[in-house]
Amino acid sequence: MKSTILTVLFLAAGIAVGAQEQLTLQKCLEKGLQQNYDIRIVRGEQRISENNATAAAAGMLPTIDLSAGYSGNLGNEYTQTRDGQSSTEKNIFDQTFNAGVALDWMLFNGLKLRTDYKKLQEMKRMGELNTRITVEDFIASLTAEYYNLIQQMLRLGNFRYAVSLSRERLRITEERFKIGNFSRLDLLQARVDFNADSSKYISQQELLSTSLIRINELLANENVNEKLIITDSTITVNELLVWDSLMQHTLNNNAALLMADRQTALSELDLKAVRSRNYPYLNLSAGYGYTYNRPGNGTMKSRQELGPNASIRLGFTIFDGNRRREQRNARIEIENAKLSRKQIEVSLLADLSNFWQAYQNNLFLIQLEKENLIAARENYEIAMERYLLGDLPGIEMREAQKSLLDAEERILTAQYNTKLCEISLQQISGNIGIYLK
Repeated sequence: MKSTILTVLFLAAGIAVGAQEQLTLQKCLEKGLQQNYDIRIVRGEQRISENNATAAAAGMLPTIDLSAGYSGNLGNEYTQTRDGQSSTEKNIFDQTFNAGVALDWMLFNGLKLRTDYKKLQEMKRMGELNTRITVEDFIASLTAEYYNLIQQMLRLGNFRYAVSLSRERLRITEERFKIGNFSRLDLLQARVDFNADSSKYISQQELLSTSLIRINELLANENVNEKLIITDSTITVNELLVWDSLMQHTLNNNAALLMADRQTALSELDLKAVRSRNYPYLNLSAGYGYTYNRPGNGTMKSRQELGPNASIRLGFTIFDGNRRREQRNARIEIENAKLSRKQIEVSLLADLSNFWQAYQNNLFLIQLEKENLIAARENYEIAMERYLLGDLPGIEMREAQKSLLDAEERILTAQYNTKLCEISLQQISGNIGIYLK
């Protein structure tokens, strides 16, 4: 009966796991790009900048107003003629009603209209670049955490293997202790080592859980404790990166450099906007309206007006006290923007060089640690044979076991560090989107 119950439970667990979606890195990225809150927010900001990049927002289109109004005035009127005669009228009620449509259009103001429109277009491009930077940061973060999850899973497997080795050693020691081949000191040491490995295994489960929670957070899953099943079980490293290609792509495609270029262009447009005040401006006003006036006294009973009206105004600001200062500041802003762009370029190339050096060193370490792992496994197998025969003390057996586990840990760390360098190199060079393919 107990066996039947266990079988049913295992089948149910298998169905539940099979029903859960298995995620590749590409699927995680695609899901995150749709759900991540930072990306959704920055895309909303981009839409705002796109909505603002219009001729109307730049003031290039006229404004048209439709209005109507009524006014009444009740009062007393006192008049006196030149010959000394005077008259007084009380409770005079004048009424006026008007309605009409009015147009106001700034035809020219020293090219400022065109400059403002170009600034809005630059702001639109900067919004697109802001979105790109946020997306690239997200891809880099999620990719790094994805492989960190794999690293933690592999490390958990290594610790599980260490526990099994320690358990087997403890079993052998207990049997040898019973027949008198091993001392109580050997037994106690084996038990201490087993407990130490078990403790590491339990602590590693916490690190694995932390990585899962972080991925759920990046994916904007409502349940941050949701269990994820990923298909990858190893850390694959791209060993084919080329320095010259990375540097050229960085100079041409890096989003931070492109953003700096847009900032320089925006500063130059600010200078043009200030200079536009050196030119005259031309404004057109036109309308069509109806006015009805009914005075409370006099011989005229009422007066009505219906028809178009228009006016054009040409002006020139001779002096405003701030123009020279603003032009000097605008030139300084342009120079600062160019210097900032150069600073970003140098900083990016420095980061690229550092990550490239670390990438190459870690590639070498991977090859070295692969050789060390082969030697450590062989050393452990020989040590276990001698230990079973009673020719090897427990301390030396533990040292052989530790050497094997350390070798597995070092190669795993080297693979993950190489992957982080690879991700950083791809992000700096503007190629981070490769992980979506």
